[in-house]
Amino acid sequence: MQQQSLVEYGSRRVIVTITAIICALLEIVDTTIVNVALPNMSGNLGATYAEVGWVVTAYAIGNVIIVPMTSWLSQQFGRRNYFAASIVIFTICSFLCGNATGIWELVAFRFFQGVGGGALLVTSQTIITESYPPEKRGMAQAIYGMGVIVGPTLGPPIGGYITDHASWPYIFYINIPLGIIATYLTLTYVRSPKYGEKSHVNDVDWAGILFLILTVGSLQYVLEKGQENDWFSNEAIRIFTGLAFVGLICFLWRELSFRNPIVELRVLKNGNLRVGTGLSFVLGFGLYGSTFIIPLYTQTLLGWTATQSGLLLIPATITTAFMMPIIGRLLQKGVSQPLLVAIGMALFCIYSFWGYRILTPDTGKEAFFWMLIVRGLGMGLLFIPITTLSLSSLKGKQIGQGAAFTGMMRQLGGSFGVAVITLMLDRRNQEHRNDLVSLLRVDDPAVNDRVHMLQAGFMAHGKDATTALNMAYKALDYTVTRQANVLSYMDGFLYLGILFTLCIPFVLLVRQKKGAMVKPPEGAH
Repeated sequence: MQQQSLVEYGSRRVIVTITAIICALLEIVDTTIVNVALPNMSGNLGATYAEVGWVVTAYAIGNVIIVPMTSWLSQQFGRRNYFAASIVIFTICSFLCGNATGIWELVAFRFFQGVGGGALLVTSQTIITESYPPEKRGMAQAIYGMGVIVGPTLGPPIGGYITDHASWPYIFYINIPLGIIATYLTLTYVRSPKYGEKSHVNDVDWAGILFLILTVGSLQYVLEKGQENDWFSNEAIRIFTGLAFVGLICFLWRELSFRNPIVELRVLKNGNLRVGTGLSFVLGFGLYGSTFIIPLYTQTLLGWTATQSGLLLIPATITTAFMMPIIGRLLQKGVSQPLLVAIGMALFCIYSFWGYRILTPDTGKEAFFWMLIVRGLGMGLLFIPITTLSLSSLKGKQIGQGAAFTGMMRQLGGSFGVAVITLMLDRRNQEHRNDLVSLLRVDDPAVNDRVHMLQAGFMAHGKDATTALNMAYKALDYTVTRQANVLSYMDGFLYLGILFTLCIPFVLLVRQKKGAMVKPPEGAH
């Protein structure tokens, strides 16, 4: 079998695995590492916060455009060559990002860095999968999963530390030595499969490429900028939503009718991949959504620094890394992937409802510890079985095509998660504030007593009665705003918990219907 010839053994497999993990980490850490440095970039480059937000958006758009094309590009140029070229593009653009002197120059380099980085994550998964024999694919996905799960968590504390102790360009410069090492190891040790002839220029699906860029680029823009621009009240959001819809229809028609499509949609006939693709979207929603909501809460309400917020997630990340090989061994022994996914979702539900219960305006650090440990356990049980299930009955070039689908859906799920949570927090915050304000009646003795107590406190510090009264009303308004924020974050955890609760029966139902297909990886070969 073709994929068997790519299996590595001994030290060579170790080196190939390390190379792939370095590249996966490079790509995914850079997704979140810049978030904490945006204020510094804004001040240094003289950009508004809306402008500097494009540093994140451009990278995400570059990522999500290239991911579906990685399998086709690997076939055209050879996987090793394409992988090495992607590392080089990522590394060079990292240097250019650090040397950018203007905001739009930085945004342009971040886009091309995202184009190079998008290939790293998906191709790393394909390389690791094909470097292990079929009976050890579960362990291979466990090793790959360490990079994907650890990466988003490492970004904020690393970025915060570098920004605090050096300057923001160094968050890009640290990629350069790792990129050089990864390029050398790739060219020396990674092998390319032979999956057939390359496409001639006349056979290249140029229209499919155009429709793909139009669809995912427009969709990613809407998700990234929707909340900032008040969604569909903004003309640009409406235009890009329309472009995404039209582009999707044209893309589907083109890929299903063209003889040599840029994205092979027919691979989705595989039942395991269809289920895994849907679950990858839910995984991305939960992974990036929960990684987004906790630092936001701790920084905006508790006043923590970005570094402190990032470090809070480290124990949970270590727990997930510890779980990876255990889950890999369970899969090798034939434990059902859907069963493990259902258990992981149940743990994620516990984490979410736990978060709903403990949030207050002054929740202490210790209250988060065990809740986040449960999240770490759940993520371990979700990621490996989902990725293993997705690729379990694929072979040859289908593995790369399947990895591209799951990678794209995980990325889009994360974008949807952040967009939906941001929208929900904003809307629910306003609703809670209105509800709380309606309870503050001027004829309520408790309200009057609270105002008078605050006024007396300010007067005790030398303020006159009128100034003290105004300050008392402002303090009460601040308390209401703070409490409304807490309630909106509680809703965020509650809705995440409900989402995963609703998914559990679906996963178990899939197991019953697809029981003949859901096997350990070796059963598919």
